[in-house]
Amino acid sequence: MKQAPRVVTIGECFSATLALSADSVKSFATLVHDTNPLHHDDAYAAHSRFGGLIASGTQPTAHFMALLAAHYSQHAQPLGLEFDIKLKKAVYAQDTLTMTWRVLDAWWKPSLGGDLTQLAGDVVNQRGETVLLGVSTILVMPKPAHDSAQESESS
Repeated sequence: MKQAPRVVTIGECFSATLALSADSVKSFATLVHDTNPLHHDDAYAAHSRFGGLIASGTQPTAHFMALLAAHYSQHAQPLGLEFDIKLKKAVYAQDTLTMTWRVLDAWWKPSLGGDLTQLAGDVVNQRGETVLLGVSTILVMPKPAHDSAQESESS
């Protein structure tokens, strides 16, 4: 039996950092139509239980999920299949987040032409507090070989 190609390394770990400005918190919330004043109104947020502007939960979640695509698309074709995200603490404007994913398991799925990959990850702020936890299943397929002759013809 032919050995299946490996695209993912079990145990692999990768991270990225995200710095959130007040402007990015406000514009992201606007972009996703999250009208909660905790994400837009400095005065309102200052008098809330949070004491200041906080990010919409969709903002760190989107960046955390996108890290998978950013990482694997450098050498493969990733496709998100399942995500389970738990928001643990508020993320404040001016927070710097470290997002980390770890590959727990991966196996070649011939019918899909790639590695079904299970990952777990977390997002931690600059104070060392875990603000988000996640697990994911993604498909990571080898990049197709490019025909350089076709690419130069289409240029």
